[in-house]
Amino acid sequence: MSTQKVSFSSAFKEFIWPRRKILFLGLALIIIKSLAGLVLPYASKSLIDEVIPSKDMASLTTLLVFVGLAILAQALTSFALTRVLSVEAQHLISLLRAKVQKKLLTLPISFFDNNKSGALVSRVMTDVEGVRNLVGTGFVQLVGGSITAIVSLVILIKINAMMTLFVLVPVALFAIIALKAFGYIRPIFRDRGKIKAEVTGRLTETLNGVRVIKGFNAEHQESTTFAAGVERIFLNVKKSLTATALITSSSTFLLGLASAGIMGLGGHFIMNGSMTYGEFVSFTLFLGFMIAPIVQMSNIGSQLTEALAGLDRTQELLDMEEEDASEDRTITLQEINGDIEFDDVSFSYEESKEVLHNISFSAKAGSVTALVGSSGSGKSTIAGLAATFLNPSSGKVTLDGKDLSQVHLSSYRRNLGVVLQDDFLYEGTIRENILFPRPNATEEQLMAAVEGAYVNEFTDRFEDGLDTVIGERGVKLSGGQRQRISIARALLADPKIIILDEATSNLDTESESYIQQSLGVLMQNRTTFVIAHRLSTIQQADQILVIEEGNIIERGNHNELLEKQGRYHELYTYQSRI
Repeated sequence: MSTQKVSFSSAFKEFIWPRRKILFLGLALIIIKSLAGLVLPYASKSLIDEVIPSKDMASLTTLLVFVGLAILAQALTSFALTRVLSVEAQHLISLLRAKVQKKLLTLPISFFDNNKSGALVSRVMTDVEGVRNLVGTGFVQLVGGSITAIVSLVILIKINAMMTLFVLVPVALFAIIALKAFGYIRPIFRDRGKIKAEVTGRLTETLNGVRVIKGFNAEHQESTTFAAGVERIFLNVKKSLTATALITSSSTFLLGLASAGIMGLGGHFIMNGSMTYGEFVSFTLFLGFMIAPIVQMSNIGSQLTEALAGLDRTQELLDMEEEDASEDRTITLQEINGDIEFDDVSFSYEESKEVLHNISFSAKAGSVTALVGSSGSGKSTIAGLAATFLNPSSGKVTLDGKDLSQVHLSSYRRNLGVVLQDDFLYEGTIRENILFPRPNATEEQLMAAVEGAYVNEFTDRFEDGLDTVIGERGVKLSGGQRQRISIARALLADPKIIILDEATSNLDTESESYIQQSLGVLMQNRTTFVIAHRLSTIQQADQILVIEEGNIIERGNHNELLEKQGRYHELYTYQSRI
């Protein structure tokens, strides 16, 4: 999907205008701060031209008190600015992160299949950070700095119009260079976000797969890959630094040239008596007040450009179509019976590469349908369609006669439970992981699930029992223990439809005997789809579908398929000998 450019006007409407009260307060504070800053150049003229020549100590004291109060006002307004605007900016960042994360979870499974989790983490946590320059002190300083520059310009013209005109030429040249540079930098910042996301994604994968990396002695290979990614970030930063260096060096040269010219012109006017020493010092100081915001604006402009580049990527994500947003999804399920039917269903992950071909079968409410076949035959794709993780390319999947492509997904998935081959557990306690689908379940409901999945068989041996911390992705547990926790979680959810994708693949013989008993409890009165390489786990299934190359080549129960002496018989006798 192409990145849509976020214009400053759209960013203004969405982020700045709704917070106008706080920003107007910030603007008032920065104007007070700027006006207080103008006291010093005024006081300098008065000190040199009036107070010192008259040797008036009372006037000197008054002047110092006036300057001191102005400095105090600057300090207080500076503190208030940070307190008000920076806090609001951080609040907005937290709101945006929550909004982007919420949006992510509404996107279809196919989106996550095509994007690294680490890259998506970067999209949520990093891309939105630049918005602080829109709502924080950046934008207000841009406006406040402009006001300071304009006020200083008016005063400079009053002091000496010719000297002011001389200064404006290099300032205008600098403004043109800066604007051109910002146009060049924005795509670089946008690419930087993308590269950082890719590198972060790879790093996350590396850390998650550290056992495999060490097991294959592949540390050097991973380090080389990461170093190449870091190099890409460096080259991108180097490109943007060239542009920012151009802005900085041009400001140094052009504004330095203006200062040198002011020295010459000022000296000339003082020597011919048309300018006082105090006016010259005052002019020089006011010139600093006009130029400083302009130089500062170049830095703020760079920050705003980076902010808009981050928002480009954020907006791209927020504009994506949600999986449940289709206008066709008009049916909200209430009570369901659980009859699932595949009617001439075909599916392809990529165009012209069909992986399922005209699949038709019925799974009656409360029945167990087993899917067997070679790896890559299409078993998991059928399960994904039954779980609504995927949508058919043609044909339809129905529940109680209702087309699932027209059903609100949340109303269907309330009735769905899944136990996947790659059992996902959060870092936390066993109790927290089992309670995941129903955090408010009673202790009795929790213990029924624990005992039904024979989780207590191993937790009773742990010092902390169900409150044992299991580490990231359950790393402190065996495969069989993790699987039993997943089954307990499905039991607690009490769904009408169960998907068991290789649910016994990680189990040792002892664990499998426990699971066989718990699966009997889990499947009772529930429409169940079982994918299993171990054919011993599905002998009691109501129907077994043998899938090869995206087609159902055999169907029937265990005994019927053995009698046919076809592909199922071949698979079963082969496993029996192992």
